[in-house]
Amino acid sequence: MLKDFFILCSGADRKLLSGCSEGEQTKFAGIGATVFFTAVMAFIAGGYALYTVFDSIYPAIFFGFIWGLLIFNLDRFIVSTIRKRDSFSAEFLQATPRIALAIIIAIVISKPLEIKIFEKEIDTVLLKEKNAMALQNKKEVSNYFNTDLDRNKAQIDSLKSEETRKEKEVNALYATYIAEAEGTKGTMKLGKGPVFKEKIAKHDLARTEYETLKKSNDAKIADLEAKNKTIQADLDKKVSETQPVIDGFDGLMARINALDKLPWLPSFFIMLLFLAIETSPIIAKLLSPKGEYDFKLEDLETALKATITQDVYQRKLLVATSAQMHDKVYADIADDREIFNKQRMAAKEILELQSERFVEKQKQTM
Repeated sequence: MLKDFFILCSGADRKLLSGCSEGEQTKFAGIGATVFFTAVMAFIAGGYALYTVFDSIYPAIFFGFIWGLLIFNLDRFIVSTIRKRDSFSAEFLQATPRIALAIIIAIVISKPLEIKIFEKEIDTVLLKEKNAMALQNKKEVSNYFNTDLDRNKAQIDSLKSEETRKEKEVNALYATYIAEAEGTKGTMKLGKGPVFKEKIAKHDLARTEYETLKKSNDAKIADLEAKNKTIQADLDKKVSETQPVIDGFDGLMARINALDKLPWLPSFFIMLLFLAIETSPIIAKLLSPKGEYDFKLEDLETALKATITQDVYQRKLLVATSAQMHDKVYADIADDREIFNKQRMAAKEILELQSERFVEKQKQTM
């Protein structure tokens, strides 16, 4: 049962192969098994590749199954169309396009499985890229909002500096009138004289101005800080909105690019492994000697070709002979006076009828 299935996979003529030896049947069963398991590997690889695209198992299984059938059909066609010849170079030349196709298929099959095998390493590369993208994205978004933030911050710093200057001025006036009262500076007289009253009046006025200024500036600073909080909230919101795009940066193309950034040697050997699997049926058929099945198949094909060539030649000869016979028959008829007179009378009657109808049509137009 399994042997018959693998022979079916090899694309061989089962009726013709059934009359061959057991060894010949085993050889083609082995070729068919290689074709089948190559298709299975294609199904797994294609299914995983499409799973990274659709992120759903059911479409991945469906399209992976279609891809496996396609590879199975191609491999079966490639193996079944290779014919054994007397010269190895002729066989290799015949198989060259099929080998090139097998190489392409092997590369296509191996790439998704390479991505799966090196999944952890690829995830590490993608994590670094995502972090770099997140930082770059935050920097770009911040640059967009930083103009307003910097302007507001500069205004806040200016208002605070103005408050500080006025506060220092009030403190200096306070120290001045205290020193005047203590007699350590100014008039150098102890007590609260006219100069003391003048200086304390200046201090009180400056303090009132400071309190008014502080109240006004604090309100402005609070408003600017509220604006900065709104701008910062907008910045954080923009960053959070774009973060899912960065987090989703792990599709098939991203993983292929990440794979290219890993050391090439392990990936190259995996590709060689799949190349060996994909080309093994072709190589096996090229290296195997001409067997009983090949001789029988060649016998059938050459017999059919000879029959068709003979039929074509006979048809051409039949047409040529028939044409010669008809030429002779019509040549003899042309010399027969009786047939000639009958043909002349028939032509005369037709001409008379045509003449009468022409005259009738002319009368109708008058």
